[in-house]
Amino acid sequence: MDRLLVLVRHGQSEWNLQNLFTGWKDPDLTDLGVSEAKAAGRALKTAGVGFDLGFTSDLLRAQRTMGLLLGEFGQPDLPITKNVSLNERDYGDLSGLNKAEAAKQWGDEQVHIWRRSYDVPPPGGESLKDTVARVLPYYCQEILPAVLNGKRTLVTAHGNSLRALIMVLDKLTPKTIPGMELATGVPIVYRLKADSTVESKQVLEP
Repeated sequence: MDRLLVLVRHGQSEWNLQNLFTGWKDPDLTDLGVSEAKAAGRALKTAGVGFDLGFTSDLLRAQRTMGLLLGEFGQPDLPITKNVSLNERDYGDLSGLNKAEAAKQWGDEQVHIWRRSYDVPPPGGESLKDTVARVLPYYCQEILPAVLNGKRTLVTAHGNSLRALIMVLDKLTPKTIPGMELATGVPIVYRLKADSTVESKQVLEP
């Protein structure tokens, strides 16, 4: 049985390009983001990976990445479930601010703590710990059972919601996960054992 789980962070968004805190705001992909999503589809096609179902967030940039990827891949009619549980970390009062503007308002050190700590949330927003607490129950209840039943599963989501999954899959700790970076539009291919632990992991660089 092929217990396949593929994670893809959405392609570059308009706010990524402008260095803005995005969170639950809903900008579209840039032209580069569109190219990254299509390249991810081609990389998966070259690797001979196919899918039975997909999961994505409630935000446009992840949904468009899914659609563009599948169009390139040749599975445009794949059954897709959209859920807010897979949304990016909510940056609260930082959302929409340029990172330099935020540093000017709150100080470099405080903004760095909000961005890189595990359990300190920005004002009105979520910490990475909060995001993990939101994402993991959904993974355990909806995504993991499908994978363990042999459904080849694609997830397109966000830097922090995917880091929450990778924290569990790669057995990372609250100390190591905040420093882990995820490139946009690069598929991470996991194959799981029957006990849900990782049998193999492959990063498909374009």
